[in-house]
Amino acid sequence: MAKKSKKQQAGGTPATVALTAAGVDHTVHSYEHDPAHPSYGEEAAEAMGVSPDRVFKTLVADVDGALTVAVVPVSGTLDLKALAAAVGGKRAAMADPALAERTTGYVRGGISPLGQRKKLRTVLDESAGAHPTICVSAGRRGLEVELAPADLATLTKAVLAPIGRG
Repeated sequence: MAKKSKKQQAGGTPATVALTAAGVDHTVHSYEHDPAHPSYGEEAAEAMGVSPDRVFKTLVADVDGALTVAVVPVSGTLDLKALAAAVGGKRAAMADPALAERTTGYVRGGISPLGQRKKLRTVLDESAGAHPTICVSAGRRGLEVELAPADLATLTKAVLAPIGRG
């Protein structure tokens, strides 16, 4: 069995471990998750006192048979046609939640674009560039990580494209 790093032993997630290992400047925010809240992303924005335009949700879609990660502001929705176009695909649909969880290694509401079990192609909504920092899931409900959008794009090898709407 692989030995866990001190960061993992101290409660780190694969996402925070990946950020630390890469030497990326980031801030971890934690809050008490309310299972009754209707939106994981809006709950995070409210709990942290951050504009929903700066908090991004991680969604997993199926684009022409290949799982693809879409990172969009919680204040809007994912444009599936735009996502497909961003990766040169024809058709996109939301992935089966159980498949998304198995593939990423995270549970719904805690899927992070970082430190996933299987590296998936990633598209980051271009609106992220309008902010010095954005927040994404740190790999657990009630845990967010704040970092520069450019660092997120570099670590995930993300394509930037207009995939969010609203």
